[in-house]
Amino acid sequence: MNGRERFLVKPGKEFELSAIDPAYTGKTDSKMSSKADMAALSQKLCDLQVLLYAEGRHALLVCLQALDAGGKDGTIVHVFGAMNPLGTRVHAFKVPTLEEARHDFLWRIHQQTPGKGEVGIFNRSHYEDVLVVRVHNLVPKAVWSERYDLINEFEKNLTEAGTTILKFFLHISKDEQLRRFKKRLDNPNKHWKVADADYEERQHWPEYMKAYQEALSKTSTKDAPWYVIPSDHKWYRNLAVARIVVDTMESMGMKRPPATADIEEIRRKYHAELAKAE
Repeated sequence: MNGRERFLVKPGKEFELSAIDPAYTGKTDSKMSSKADMAALSQKLCDLQVLLYAEGRHALLVCLQALDAGGKDGTIVHVFGAMNPLGTRVHAFKVPTLEEARHDFLWRIHQQTPGKGEVGIFNRSHYEDVLVVRVHNLVPKAVWSERYDLINEFEKNLTEAGTTILKFFLHISKDEQLRRFKKRLDNPNKHWKVADADYEERQHWPEYMKAYQEALSKTSTKDAPWYVIPSDHKWYRNLAVARIVVDTMESMGMKRPPATADIEEIRRKYHAELAKAE
């Protein structure tokens, strides 16, 4: 089983989130041994994103979901930092603004989806409306339970319009989350990330696991799959995500667009000007 298949939530199949070990690292035994692979993947990501931008026929949407300290920011920096900002956009979805709350829950999401030639990365996403909303009873069950089908239809529309969708749940253990919270407390440069709600949310861990279990099961589709990435080890998380993104982009069948200028004529002018300068 390749890495992509190992982490895939197979549509329509039995799936148990509790069966996935957040500390799994496969055959890669250390951060040091992963460096060469990660460097090669970063170069591929850079080249593929330039090709996607130049061709202008495809769009890529990446959704990152995780519990607090799960590694969304780190994944964006260490995996997608290889991409050119010119064609890459990151959007973090926080508590809806008053304007956003006046519309349906997908309204603000659609505005941030990538256009042709772009990579869009969501730090949290429309899935908050079947996760935190569910755990904290912000809307009745009759409302959030209908959203799985709405999300599937929304994502189907995007894929039919040329957007490839990848969804990653960065899966950490409760113990690892606590260790990361401590590191934030011990590092003054990360105090801005510390919030009272972080520790309060830990009390709802079982409810979040149940909410993720159902969301992943009901919304992993052939065209918009979910991948559960073991993320206790940050270096392995980055490696696993990068491999899946590279594999997906390579399968898009992208081609370098033809030149729009007369290259030979421009080359002739270049050499003529160079000769004069000499």
